[in-house]
Amino acid sequence: MNSIRRFLHALAPCLAASFFSCAAAADWQLPDLMKLLAETPAGHATFVEQKFIGMLDKPVESSGELSFTAPDELEKRTLKPRPEALILKGDELTLERGKRSMKMSLQEHPDIAAFVESIRATLVGDQRALERVWKVQLDGAPARWSLVLTPLNANAIVAKIRIDGVRGEVRQIDIEQRDGDHSIMTISKVVAP
Repeated sequence: MNSIRRFLHALAPCLAASFFSCAAAADWQLPDLMKLLAETPAGHATFVEQKFIGMLDKPVESSGELSFTAPDELEKRTLKPRPEALILKGDELTLERGKRSMKMSLQEHPDIAAFVESIRATLVGDQRALERVWKVQLDGAPARWSLVLTPLNANAIVAKIRIDGVRGEVRQIDIEQRDGDHSIMTISKVVAP
């Protein structure tokens, strides 16, 4: 009987810690995540992206660098397999490939605008911007969370976006399209020397 009592007494702090950890996660809501994300006004990272396309036997892989400056500048520079850049400043999206460059206004392309805004609004912690276009569901806790975005527009090209992160950092973006194609981008934060 004493050994059972000692075991339960030793186990009590672990159970209490587990309970409080679960309670903290239950109290953690979308505004808390948005506040955490908004605390990082700029960032630089590397990425590896795999695109799974129905017509191909194996995924297409690319890698490069990402940079972000709040409130509305986002840059994706692909280095491999061939250099290209997507540069977003405000409402203008620029695609650079080799010596060619193409600019477009997001207002003229609502599907692209919705996708771009999902990433940008997440990075700046803008819950209202997200909820204008997406049904937003948050799972997890500050130490490991998932944000699932489902388009409010039933005709959108993107079926779902899942953004996984740790505290105020986005670590992975998984995009599912309605046609079955999908991509997974794994992000590694660049640490300043």
